[in-house]
Amino acid sequence: MKYMKLGTKPDTFYTEEATRSILTDVPTDLIIQINNTRYLLHKFPLLLKCGLLQRLWSEPDKDGHPAPILLLNFPGGEPAFELCAKFCYNISISLSAHNFIQAMAAAMHLRMTESVSRGNLIIKLEGFFNSCILYGWKDSIITLQNAGIMNWYDDQRIIQTCLDSIVDKILTSPSQVTWSYTYTRPGFSRKKHNSAPKDWWTEDISDLNIDLFCSVIYAIRSKKQLPSALIGEAIHVFACKQLPDPDEFNSAQSLSKYEHETMAKNQRVLESTVSLIPSEPGSVSGKFFVRLLKIANLVGASPSVKAELVRGCGRQLDEIEPNDLIFHSLNLPHSFDIDIVETILDNFLRQFTRPPLNEEESERRLSAMKRVALIFDSYLEIIAHDSDLSASKFLDLALILPEIARQKHDGLYRAIDTFIKEHPELSKSDRKQLCRVIDCEKLSAEARSHAIANERMPLRTIVQLLYIQQDKVTGTPHGPLKRHSLDPLNIHKQATKMEAREEIRAEERVFKVDPKVAKVAEASSNVVKTSVRGHTREQKKKMI
Repeated sequence: MKYMKLGTKPDTFYTEEATRSILTDVPTDLIIQINNTRYLLHKFPLLLKCGLLQRLWSEPDKDGHPAPILLLNFPGGEPAFELCAKFCYNISISLSAHNFIQAMAAAMHLRMTESVSRGNLIIKLEGFFNSCILYGWKDSIITLQNAGIMNWYDDQRIIQTCLDSIVDKILTSPSQVTWSYTYTRPGFSRKKHNSAPKDWWTEDISDLNIDLFCSVIYAIRSKKQLPSALIGEAIHVFACKQLPDPDEFNSAQSLSKYEHETMAKNQRVLESTVSLIPSEPGSVSGKFFVRLLKIANLVGASPSVKAELVRGCGRQLDEIEPNDLIFHSLNLPHSFDIDIVETILDNFLRQFTRPPLNEEESERRLSAMKRVALIFDSYLEIIAHDSDLSASKFLDLALILPEIARQKHDGLYRAIDTFIKEHPELSKSDRKQLCRVIDCEKLSAEARSHAIANERMPLRTIVQLLYIQQDKVTGTPHGPLKRHSLDPLNIHKQATKMEAREEIRAEERVFKVDPKVAKVAEASSNVVKTSVRGHTREQKKKMI
């Protein structure tokens, strides 16, 4: 950090009853009001260097009392004015990037130019800016940051020159970075690296306001020297620092504590951030898209911004985790916003409507589909605990993925079983409809064993599982059921027929089941065992 000292006299300003003055034997003859602070000073040093005070000063009244000069809404407030006043008195002041913008804004407001007095404050500040601030990385960042805080853009030469200096340093090769920077990534040790990391600059520029940050990003992108993923990383760091954590605002009650002004500010920051995301695939992660979408719901972003984020989530749905898809309803904090997840999944499936360009893309799509199926089944298991979720809606969600997506149905089985368990009021018809979605052929041995012993499963589902289990044990096919096992409609028809037939003949038929199958059947209910024995005997006769 660079500093510049001006003046040689000690600081003799003091405060007495909300009035600031300077310790001297010379009576004061100048009254200046800055916001809520009154200053008693001398016109001799101040009027010599401040063109504005020369214009505003007037002769004292008949009693010799000076007329106060009102400087309301003074840029930089009292501290900035005192820097200029002390400069006029030749009192020692220290300038750095932390107070440069405040001093420059005040000096320009007071018109402390060379035309008023040679060697005035503005010319000295410009020299400090060109020789010190522009050469420092953090000095330039802090200068821009303070300009954003004060909303001071009166001198575009300073702002633009500072932006250019920052962009030039960002485009410098990491091996040539010799200046200090902020980098707090876990596990990174500068002693173990000969050069700076590629994203060394991302944390420092995240301190800028959204307008200046956008200016930096646009300037970097126009140079076309950095990969889009690196620019996306900078956007990610900025958003995490400047936007609220969506997990902290999961209900209308927590949002009510948010001031309208803060909400409007975050909405503007979010929408500007989304506009910065590069269009190249993989510029930002799928998890980041989900995070922004949750924030968009909280701050009331425009429909176009939400639609863009939904498309981004859909394109990279295979990169997220099941918990990332938990969108809480603002009006019902204990319920989930399922419609938005369904829209994301629709956008993911939409990319499969066009044929793949090559075999590599085809394999990538298939891999993504398998990954999404695992994610979505785990998501279904989470939302199955929602007591307000209807069976029809849950069934629609379970059927939204194509059959090719699920290589295994273990996750789907767990989700459906959880839903049935958490909704004991379900009718027998609803349970049957839900269980028809499960392809028993795609269940693992562990899942089959669990399902057979599961009293919540419908009879026809357990019957089918026992046939499959017998095949696995004996290694023999079971005819028509095997041939059409992947057809849900055929399974439903056969299971329905078996159920009706076994309910009539269950007590009339008794025979000895294959010992290996019996061990599995013992885990099921007594009703299931009685029903299966009769049907298995009939099936064996057909096979003979």
